[in-house]
Amino acid sequence: MRLGLNLGYTGFWRGTNDMSVVQAADRLGYVACWISEAHGSDAATVLAFVAARTRHIDIGASVFQIPARTPAMTAMTAATLDQLSEGRFRLGLGVSGPLVSEGWYGVEFDRPLTRTREYVEIVRKALARERVTHEGTHWTLPLPGSAAPPLRLSIQPVRARIPLYIAALGPKNLELTGRIADGWLGMFFVPEQAALALTPLRAGRASVGKTLDGFDITTYVPLIVTRTDREEDIQEGADRLRAATALYVGGMGSKQRNFYHHTVQRMGFEQAADEIQGKYLAGDRTGAAAAVPHQLIDSTALIGTRDRIADRLRAYADAGVSTVNLFPAGRTAKERVGALSTAAEAMAR
Repeated sequence: MRLGLNLGYTGFWRGTNDMSVVQAADRLGYVACWISEAHGSDAATVLAFVAARTRHIDIGASVFQIPARTPAMTAMTAATLDQLSEGRFRLGLGVSGPLVSEGWYGVEFDRPLTRTREYVEIVRKALARERVTHEGTHWTLPLPGSAAPPLRLSIQPVRARIPLYIAALGPKNLELTGRIADGWLGMFFVPEQAALALTPLRAGRASVGKTLDGFDITTYVPLIVTRTDREEDIQEGADRLRAATALYVGGMGSKQRNFYHHTVQRMGFEQAADEIQGKYLAGDRTGAAAAVPHQLIDSTALIGTRDRIADRLRAYADAGVSTVNLFPAGRTAKERVGALSTAAEAMAR
């Protein structure tokens, strides 16, 4: 198992502080730096910035939102970033949800599985430098009756096949991910409940005659290093993640369509998930954060000293995870770099 870095969806607004964290991860041997986009910075611009200031670490989109870009533009962006990084780019895609798709981009959130499948087909074809023609439910390229020629990329990625990941939570989307992607970008993954994600991923791979061998199973995991492993220190560390957890479970979507909420329900926190969502949507964010069970946070994050973190990393490895993408939740760049160093030491134990 390997370690990656995820800077989260808040973008690159911390500027040089974030870059010092990325460069520390590069020195420490972290395999990838993932950049997300929402409410602020786009990912592509930041990824180019990171590529220019690092030497070894891969750069990954986590994720390019499918409704935000046409598949042809995503393919051109991916090829460009792979060239600029000298073969270090990883393409992560996600269909997002109805609030983002319809509210931000004016794209109806309909048939998301079909949309994802078609999108990946077009991107793959373009990155292979084939003439991009497609007749589907969501895209027809070129437009019918048009005299315009189809796209064929004039630039060539460094690698013959850029690794393509999908961010997926629900069972059907996980199965599709296993069928069409090279890796999975997970979240709210508990090693002791690995079957919730791995069973549909494995089914998807089997449907195309493949196994999970060589398939990159990754998950986003917040990281907080504590002074001791006493209960009060672990509790204090978990409390720092309450607001973010409540945001995902309660506020990342509507009452009917919040995929994080549904995932937490499947993990056995049905009543808590409903309470968090109810309070959050009612405007009581403090109450929503207070309603998050400690067990939910502690089981989906790395909190503790080096030894406790090492134990949990072994659990992830035993569960079949191939890359743990850490979000160091320190208040300063120095604290976050220290957390990454501690995690690297824990991995070596």
